[in-house]
This record gives sequence, structure tokens and C-alpha cells, in this order.
Amino acid sequence: MSDLAVETVHQNIHHRQSIGHLIAPAPTKAQLELAFLAALTAPDHHRLKPTRFVVIPEAEREAFGELLSQALADTGQQEEAQLERVKHHPFRAPLLVLALTKLQDHPKVPHFEQILSSGAAVQNFLLSLQAQGFSTMWRSGAVVESSLFKQALGLTESDLISGIIYIGTAVKAIPPRQEINVSEFVSDWKK
Repeated sequence: MSDLAVETVHQNIHHRQSIGHLIAPAPTKAQLELAFLAALTAPDHHRLKPTRFVVIPEAEREAFGELLSQALADTGQQEEAQLERVKHHPFRAPLLVLALTKLQDHPKVPHFEQILSSGAAVQNFLLSLQAQGFSTMWRSGAVVESSLFKQALGLTESDLISGIIYIGTAVKAIPPRQEINVSEFVSDWKK
């Protein structure tokens, strides 16, 4: 890989940030497919492919907002303002994608490895979208723990809703992230 290619990859990684206000355009079907392919190359012990994605079509956003409200109520939230507010979350971006983790019992691949694999898949997905010129916000919250929400998605109780990914174009540029002092997070092992 050339020095320029390495620099481009690292710039994409270093510049990725969650952006809350997203507008059209969203990725085309072909651009989204490219991002899904990138996601599914994540490290995956025994190739179990625990990650699944569900695209929320634009025409279904209102119904999805209703489901989010019902799911939040299912978690015990009773405050009407919160239940009403979550109905509008699907309209924060022109495209929403759910990331799911379908856990499998395997003698050599514990659930935590499958969860980490799914997280790596989501990161690849976000980086691919950014490389194509789009911005994202990866959210979760109490709603992802809802049994009702899991049932509506055809998941078992042990499966995970790894997050809701909001996708679109940033309204404005955001400041670069603060420089990271790597030495605060990395050390040498000593016996």
C-alpha cells in the first residue's frame, strides 16, 4: 500500500465523528451495499457472521417512530413527553439502519467475541460511509433493551440491538476532535 493510501485511510479514521444533525442526500443503494460489504469483513472467529443490518425505508420512518415509543414504554418509561419525543427520532436523518447481533452458542466463540465482532462490523460500516462522503450517528439508549423491540425485529431475548445508525450529510463542518495523547492509553507489559 502506498504512503498516500495509508495516509488517506488514517485520515478517514481520525476524522470520523458522530454528527447529530443530518440532511439529504443519503447513500444510494450501491453506496450502502459497499458499506455493508465493508462491515461484513470485520474480524469474525469461525465466520459466524453475528451482525445483521435492517434498513428503515423512508416511507416506514413514522411507523418505526411509533415502535420506538412503544419499546421505550416497554422499558418502563412513563413520561409522556419522552414517549412522544422518541417518535421523532427517525426523522433526525434521511436514512436509518439498525445494527443487530444474533448471538450463537459455539464451543470456541464466546458471546463476548461475537459482540466485539459486531462492533467492529459497525465501525467498518461507519468508516466506509465516511469515505464515501456521508456522516453518521450511532445511537442506542434504553430502547435497545426492550423485549417488545426485539420481538418486533425477530430477535431472541439473548440477541442484541447494537444500535440505530443515523446516516446522511452533515449540515455543517464540525471542529476536529481533540488531539489524543496515545501514551495515556498504551503501555508496555512488564513481568
